[in-house]
Amino acid sequence: MNTAQSSIEEFKEFLAFFWDFIKTKIIRVGVRFEKTKDIIVAFLIVKRGKYSQSFLNTSFLVLVSATMIGGPIIAENNPFISEYFSNTAEQQSTFEADIYSMPFRTEYSKKAREMFDYEVKGGETLTTIADKFDISIDTIKWANNLSSDTIKPGQKLRILPVTGVAHTVKPGDTIYAIAKRYKVDAQVIVNWQFNDFADLDTFALEPGTVLMVPEGVIETAPAGPRRRAVPKFYATRPGGGRFIWPTNGSISQYPIWYHMALDISNRSLPPVVAADSGTVVLTAQLRYGYGNHIIIDHGDGFRTLYAHLSQINVSNGQKVSQGQVIGVVGSTGRSTGPHLHFEVRQGGTLLNPSQYLR
Repeated sequence: MNTAQSSIEEFKEFLAFFWDFIKTKIIRVGVRFEKTKDIIVAFLIVKRGKYSQSFLNTSFLVLVSATMIGGPIIAENNPFISEYFSNTAEQQSTFEADIYSMPFRTEYSKKAREMFDYEVKGGETLTTIADKFDISIDTIKWANNLSSDTIKPGQKLRILPVTGVAHTVKPGDTIYAIAKRYKVDAQVIVNWQFNDFADLDTFALEPGTVLMVPEGVIETAPAGPRRRAVPKFYATRPGGGRFIWPTNGSISQYPIWYHMALDISNRSLPPVVAADSGTVVLTAQLRYGYGNHIIIDHGDGFRTLYAHLSQINVSNGQKVSQGQVIGVVGSTGRSTGPHLHFEVRQGGTLLNPSQYLR
C-alpha cells in the first residue's frame, strides 16, 4: 500500500514538473516570436516600395494569423508585452492626429482620375468638348492621334483627366527622360498622385504602365526657349496679414486642382522663410509625402505649409516672425529634385497661394 501511494505521489510530481517545463517553453517561444515579428514588420515597411501589393497582403495575413494563435498565450503570461503594444498604438494614433488633423491632408477633386472614352454628339466640336472636360484641344488631339480639328457625331474620343500627355512606359524609360521629352519638370509627373511607380525611392517605372504627364506637350517642330516665371526674392518686413515669398527660385508647377500649391525650384538650396508671423504647430520628418516639412499657424484662420526641406531650423510651439529663416530648400519625401512645396490654407481649405503672395 505504501509503495502504491509513493508511486502515485511521484507521478503527480512528474506531471507538475512536466507542465511547468512545457509552460516555460511556450512563453520563451512566444517572446521570441514577438521579437521576430517586429523585425519582419519593420522590414516590410522599409521595403514597401519594392514588393508587389499581393506579397504584402499575404505577409500581413500570415502575421495576423500567427498573432491570433500565439497572442493570447503571450499576453496572458507577459503583461509587459501587451502594455508595450497598447502604448505604441496610442502614441502612433496621437502622432497621426498631430500631423493630419491640422488639417493639412490633401483633398482631391471629384474630377475623373483616369482616361475614358467619350462619344461625340451632334453639334459638338473639339473646342466645346475641351471646355466641357476642362482640358486643352491639343490634349484631345494628342490622345487620339488627330491631325485636324474635324470630328463627327458617333466618333469615340479618348479623354484624359487633365491637360497633358498620356505616355506608355517603354523599357529603359526614366521619369527624367520622359519629363524632358514632354517639356515639363519631373516633379510635375510625381505630383500627379495617381501615377504608379515600381519604386518610390527612385521613381523607377514598370514597362507598359500608362503615365500621366500633366502640362506635357508634343512638339512637332523645334520650339524656342520656354518662359519660366521667377518669384520675387523674399522680404524681411514685419507681418501685415498677407504673405511674402517663402524662398527664391523658379516656379516648376503652378497651382492646379490636384496640386493646389506652388513648387519653387532652386538647386542652390536657398533658405526658406516664414511667409508671415505665427506659431509653428508642426515639424515632421517623413520618408515619403511631404518629407521634412513645417506648418505655421498665423492666428487668423490661415496656415502655411513648407515641404521637402533639407533642414528644419524651428521647433514645435516656437513663435516666428515674417521673413525669419525656418529651414532650407531640399528634396526629401516625394520629390525628384530640390524645390519648396508651399501651401496656403484657411479653415482647412486649400487656397491658391499665388493670390495671397506679394
